[in-house]
Amino acid sequence: MPRVCKAVIRIFDYILLFFLCNACKLTELNLGNNSLKEVPAVLAHLESLKKLYLYSNQITLVPPEVIGCLPNLVILNLNHNHIQRLPAEVKSLVKLQHLSVMDNQLEEVPAELGHLTELTEMNFTFNNVSSLPQQLYRCRELTKLYLARNKLSHLPEGIGALAKLQVLDVAGNKLSMFPFYLLRLKELHCEGNRFIRCEPMSAVQHVEVLTLKELVARFVLQEDRNRLSLVHRMLPHYPPLTVLLASGSCCALCRGPFLTTWLECVHFISLRKVMHMKSSLIIPVRALLCSYKCFNTSGHAYYGVASR
Repeated sequence: MPRVCKAVIRIFDYILLFFLCNACKLTELNLGNNSLKEVPAVLAHLESLKKLYLYSNQITLVPPEVIGCLPNLVILNLNHNHIQRLPAEVKSLVKLQHLSVMDNQLEEVPAELGHLTELTEMNFTFNNVSSLPQQLYRCRELTKLYLARNKLSHLPEGIGALAKLQVLDVAGNKLSMFPFYLLRLKELHCEGNRFIRCEPMSAVQHVEVLTLKELVARFVLQEDRNRLSLVHRMLPHYPPLTVLLASGSCCALCRGPFLTTWLECVHFISLRKVMHMKSSLIIPVRALLCSYKCFNTSGHAYYGVASR
């Protein structure tokens, strides 16, 4: 008898949801704690919906045909489910500001989130994410990013472009260093990682022999800085070359350009002194040098990274 009652209640819930779908002006819907095993397909008809809560269910899949039909959604809460991936159709949620997928089974963060330029808060705590897409740097309005208890071994360089980011939680991951230190964070939670330690040790410096491609790339990148140079004027006429050189960077010491050959280093900064935070932690920050010539100059605080 209890099973029959429960089935009747579930049927009643879906009937009720069907009638709710006719309420075209519905802007908020909370379906949390309902033992749902799937996202109801009828939600695709709620185009005016701004807040959708589906937390604490048994959902394993977010159907693209539903998520792609909610262009006015501002808040999406999928916490405490069994979701393994988010569909590419999340890029349709162009007004989304708060996305929370905490305590699921996500293995990756879709690059399509880079299309959601209104996002101010993202929460992926307690998942299985091992890397983040570079496209996240497009979410320039992001102020809070929660990534604790995942499997991250590194953060994308582009995260340094998130100038409005105030809270970053990466505790309990596998990070060895940070790719930034100029972010104006108010909170940084990073305990429980595998950060590089400052332990001086002897190392052999191999003779650098740059490839012809690297030598030419460095020359072109250097010339491109001069707006009066022929290279700077002609480069736009060679799109493939422009795309190739776009992945170049510059030396942390001499500021000279390089393409694919560099020396990975770190320097250690105090969160209190450099980032003006209350924490007394000293964290390793990644820095790339163009050559051993720069590395061997005196007066800098960069350390080479050694693998054991």
